[in-house]
Amino acid sequence: MSGEQRKKIIILMINMFIAVGSFGIIIPILPAYLQSINQGGTAAGLMIAIFAGAQLIFSPIAGKWSDQYGRRKMIIYGLAGLTLSMFIFYAVNSIWLLYASRVIGGVGAALLIPAIFAYVADITTMGQRAKGNSLVSAAMSLGIVIGPGLGGFLADFGLKIPFLVSALVSLVAVLFSMMLLENSETEEATAARAAIQDNESMVSKLARSVKMPYFIPLVITLVMSFGLMAYESVLGLFLDKQYGATPQQIALMVTATGIVSVIVQLFLVDRIVRIFGEIAVLNIFIGVAALGFLLSLFTRSYSLFFVISLIIFLATSILRPVLNTLISKMAGNEQGFAMGMNNAYMSIGNVLGPTLAGVLFDVQIMYPFVLGLVLLLVTLGITIVWQKRTLKHSALANK
Repeated sequence: MSGEQRKKIIILMINMFIAVGSFGIIIPILPAYLQSINQGGTAAGLMIAIFAGAQLIFSPIAGKWSDQYGRRKMIIYGLAGLTLSMFIFYAVNSIWLLYASRVIGGVGAALLIPAIFAYVADITTMGQRAKGNSLVSAAMSLGIVIGPGLGGFLADFGLKIPFLVSALVSLVAVLFSMMLLENSETEEATAARAAIQDNESMVSKLARSVKMPYFIPLVITLVMSFGLMAYESVLGLFLDKQYGATPQQIALMVTATGIVSVIVQLFLVDRIVRIFGEIAVLNIFIGVAALGFLLSLFTRSYSLFFVISLIIFLATSILRPVLNTLISKMAGNEQGFAMGMNNAYMSIGNVLGPTLAGVLFDVQIMYPFVLGLVLLLVTLGITIVWQKRTLKHSALANK
């Protein structure tokens, strides 16, 4: 990459880190805060579902806007939405206003995330795209690691202090982007996109995505998000009930998996893709993730489950940027739409995964892992069939 490309990627990484990290700050103290305003598990679950639902509904629209009006505007507006959400969270105690703030935050995330990955596609070549996406994904993973730890530390100064710090840090990101982030396209290209009329409903966008060449990668994104969020949502409860793990042991596992994600995305993804190619990497690491879920059904100790969790997160840390890269390469000139649909499919998984996992966990604590295993095996089969069809079409086209 050139020096100018690196500069822009670094700015995007900082934005992604701040956006994810500022939200992660509130995670450790959210249960205690909800209890302080006489709310419990239902409210906690709705906080996750409302955010993901708003992100799901708005992602296709946001992706199209990214194509029409430029990535820079959407990144700034998305950060502004997250900032407003955090300020509302700090300023009020009404549960309904808190829910409203989660809607605003979900819309902000829908504007921000597709625009960032579309921006990466604008400024990189096909050969550089895996590297660019893995760097931005690493910044996301680092925010997931740093945010909760910082939130736990800040809570010692007051239950609402993490909300205020989160809002202020996010505001800094808005100002930072306004001053330093340049447009990823020429003014002429942006103006041409702005002339495009967008009259499609979200349902129409989802229906159109089925016909796209990158539909199968979108399905894989959904299933991976579904399985990972289902896994994460019951992880603490599972460790407590199955192994009697302490809060410190649970925190150690979450932090370790986050660190693995950062290391893998920074140093390994690009090399692995260069050696094997995106499709082969999908096959290999969907298989690795499925193996992890299978082994988790037979573990009898916290230490062994810890190792297996690292394997699962290693696989998903490679799959996430590879899927983004594959979709981006197949999207052509509709980068914003493709990344918006990618975010929408991911949000569907984020909504359904924790909901179904919680229900299954109450029936039998191993069922969420059985579900994850079945879905990954089905996905692996779909990926292999899709790969064969893609190769066959390519061979026919070359005759």
